[in-house]
Amino acid sequence: MDICSCRMEGSESRALRRQKPALNRTSICSVCVEPVMPQNEYIEEAIKRHGRRLDHEERKRKRTAREAHKASAVAQKLVGIKAKILHAKRHAQKVQLKKTLKAHDERNVKQADTSAIPEGALPTYLLDREGQQDAKALSTAVKQKRKEKAAKYAVPLPKVRGIAEDEMFKVLKTGKSKSKSWKRMVTKATFVGEGFTRKPVKMERFVRPMALRYKRANVTHPDLKATFQLPIIGVKKNPQSPMYTQLGVMTKGTVIEVNVSELGLVTTGGKAVWGKFAQVTNNPENDGCINADINHAHEL
Repeated sequence: MDICSCRMEGSESRALRRQKPALNRTSICSVCVEPVMPQNEYIEEAIKRHGRRLDHEERKRKRTAREAHKASAVAQKLVGIKAKILHAKRHAQKVQLKKTLKAHDERNVKQADTSAIPEGALPTYLLDREGQQDAKALSTAVKQKRKEKAAKYAVPLPKVRGIAEDEMFKVLKTGKSKSKSWKRMVTKATFVGEGFTRKPVKMERFVRPMALRYKRANVTHPDLKATFQLPIIGVKKNPQSPMYTQLGVMTKGTVIEVNVSELGLVTTGGKAVWGKFAQVTNNPENDGCINADINHAHEL
């Protein structure tokens, strides 16, 4: 149903409404002489008249940023036939996305074009050239840099087993009647810095036992073919979780930083190397020591 945007008051307006025929999308209001908008476009009409909120763009950006998190939460909660339907829909979306990305990659690669080669005799300096289709090309230098970057960040153990939270932490009962269970004790090997000061007992959520704290690691150097016991500087990254990295937990596959100053290593530029990254290759909580392989591509 179409309505007019003008305000009609009193008996005169009611009489006009009774006499006025039904309006269509292209009709003109006889009172205010302005085009009539259909009722289902009232949002667009309000935007034209009053504009948008001052924070419209910011709200829109945040809404877009939250969409992925909402979709993930829904996908994790759904069960049964609804979950199957949703997963099938998302699978189709991912397939379409991969096809689009592949099409973009093909657009960026030069391909030989036989139709571009002229017929007949060619000069000597053109014999080794081929015709190319017009497209953006990824240079060999860029590809080489990507390969070097991938090799630089290669580690001895690219994949490790996931560790559940129940295995990583032990629940500590606290309180007069041992009814509170918000404290956790770390059951894996940890590294604690020199200047570390414990929080008050009532404020300490994560307890790191002294028996599982390590300060030195047995590091194997691949080039020197030798193993050294070096002091640990810090935990660079624990693949299990960023929280474990912050706590200094060292599990199999963790990248740690060790002090190699006593080895006397130097860079190609002649500077002394103080620290190197090494990856833990054993289970320290079972073996009672930390074994690691040094990665010669990482230098500090």
